[in-house]
Amino acid sequence: MAEATKLFNQAEPPDDARRRAEWLRQEINKHNYYYYVLDSPIISDAEYDRLLRELMDLEQKYPRLVTPDSPTQRVGAEPQAQFRTHDHTEPMLSLANAFSEEELRAFISRACRMLKIPETEQLEYVCEPKIDGLAVSLTYVDGIFTVGATRGDGYKGEDITANLRTVKSIPLNLNRTWELAEKSERKFPIPTFIEVRGEVFLEHEEFRRINEDRSEKGEPTFANPRNAAAGSVRQLDPSVTSRRNLDMFAYAVGYVEGVTLDSQYELLEALRFWRFKTNPEIRLCSGVDSVWEFCREFDARRQALTYDVDGVVVKINSRRYQEALGSVSRSPRWAIAYKYAPTQAITIIRDIVVQVGRTGALTPVAIMEPVEVGGVIVSRATLHNEDEIKRKDVRIGDTVVIQRAGEVIPEVVEVVKDKRDGDEVEFQMPSNCPVCGADTERAPGEAVTRCIGIACPAQLAQRIYHFASRGAMDIEHVGPALVEQLLNAGLVHDPADLYYLTLDQLMSLDRMGEKSASNALAAIEQSKEAPLPRLIYALGIRHVGERTAQVLAEHFGTLDKLRNATEEELSAVMDVGPVVAASIARFFVQEETKMVMEKLRKAGVKPKEVTRPAKEEAVLGGKKLVFTGELQTLTRDEAEALVHELGGTASSSVSKNTDFVVAGERAGSKLAKANELGVKVITEEEFLRMVGK
Repeated sequence: MAEATKLFNQAEPPDDARRRAEWLRQEINKHNYYYYVLDSPIISDAEYDRLLRELMDLEQKYPRLVTPDSPTQRVGAEPQAQFRTHDHTEPMLSLANAFSEEELRAFISRACRMLKIPETEQLEYVCEPKIDGLAVSLTYVDGIFTVGATRGDGYKGEDITANLRTVKSIPLNLNRTWELAEKSERKFPIPTFIEVRGEVFLEHEEFRRINEDRSEKGEPTFANPRNAAAGSVRQLDPSVTSRRNLDMFAYAVGYVEGVTLDSQYELLEALRFWRFKTNPEIRLCSGVDSVWEFCREFDARRQALTYDVDGVVVKINSRRYQEALGSVSRSPRWAIAYKYAPTQAITIIRDIVVQVGRTGALTPVAIMEPVEVGGVIVSRATLHNEDEIKRKDVRIGDTVVIQRAGEVIPEVVEVVKDKRDGDEVEFQMPSNCPVCGADTERAPGEAVTRCIGIACPAQLAQRIYHFASRGAMDIEHVGPALVEQLLNAGLVHDPADLYYLTLDQLMSLDRMGEKSASNALAAIEQSKEAPLPRLIYALGIRHVGERTAQVLAEHFGTLDKLRNATEEELSAVMDVGPVVAASIARFFVQEETKMVMEKLRKAGVKPKEVTRPAKEEAVLGGKKLVFTGELQTLTRDEAEALVHELGGTASSSVSKNTDFVVAGERAGSKLAKANELGVKVITEEEFLRMVGK
């Protein structure tokens, strides 16, 4: 009977069911738009629920009716082990800032000079409220939402598609068969490919609801809506994201094919036509005086908004002028963010404590008399680092000015020294970690002091996850969610404890059946013979990335030789300077490190030794390669590892010293840079032939 039901469910849906499902998708998408974008629903919640339930029932009965852009797919993804990376086809540039009228006018003067037009000419500018949220990029292919990603470094972000599907104001399909009631719109063609940029945010009421819920569960609350929004879209379980009512305003596009837009304002019209939500406060201004008047007027009323705004983004309207101005470094010359002055308050520092972050960074935090800042009661403020405390001469007992300016927690701006009475106490950064007692170090030229304990509880989750990650020991099935459960259950206290886990221990965890537990144990067992460079990188030694780990493995040959190397011997290794050498030497003399290394040895971890071929013998000896776009045969990590194995270097940026750029599908700015510098560009197939694959 069960087999018959399975075969029935795989049957081709009848035409009437297919037509009904298509109508339901269109109808529900329409009502989503009216409710979440226009904020003017035209049917009751009960009627909407009835439509959605009917579609869900149809798709359950006929699974072949499910489409990627179906409204039912907003909450249907499984939890992820980790985020993949995504290359932006067009870089996501950041904005330069102006903090005064003079700086704003100077920006416009520079633009006019570069465009060779008089400053008296009344250029058009689009003024957009600067939402204090998280920037994202949404990729649509033939109108279908395919990838959603964070900004990252501007060129590569994290793939958070499953989470962004849960944001109701993000359309899953740009096509539309229905028209807006009583609203005439200019029509725009559906682009064949487009990157839409926007800001994901939380409204104040939803932020308060989330914090109240977390407080009741005994979980730490978020400091502000921006932090809450960022944490929500980076959940590994999309169902958590779906329970938080995130919103998004679209404001720009990256790479686009299939449609031409002549101005920023026209771009916004197109985004609205494609059913994106844009900020209703946007204004088209003529001339710099009009721009400044809007910035002043908007400052007076932004506190009444239901979401946080920390400035106004000013953009030259003409796309032709935008292209002529171009960009410098990571910022466009045709746009600037005018930032409002942060909210400040005065209070007293009662104590200074040190927090240890997940990467081992020690951060001094001021414990203060509670005070209201920008409508929020705060009692803690970051002091950043030791140098910052000394520069501002902050002492316990001081009266200080604090401000909230986009920080996760407020910061101390200055000390009111007139209030001192002589009882204030100077602060000293501890020489040992306040959590685990291991040595702390501050590398030359750096402001941050760090704990170097490999088993420090404050950074244990990050260390174990790093140890198991793809670039390190590559232990499949051991991701952040499992690591968190292992720590909560007290089953691991350092990375080596992974190799002592049992089947019964894993099966006692939530959502961990016998098969899942067996798979995890098999992956852990397999990693015992990982290549030596991976183990060195997995240890999480400060300043030792994948490339340095490879160099160290090739130079010393065995882990024991590396552990026993002196600082002088380490400094003599090519590409390993005195700072890195000191960090490595100090890491291996720690008692915690020795204990973990012995546990790894007893567990049977025997990394494969590596010998690098001589340059004259290696296929890619001395060659520098850069990969761009989407590879079809290999992953990016596999391709770069192959380059290192064959004597070459894989870089993330193109320069005149690059020998080859390997261009995959949808290659972006790196390909353009290669063509500009005259660097040889090859296809993935040519690369594979080159390396004998």
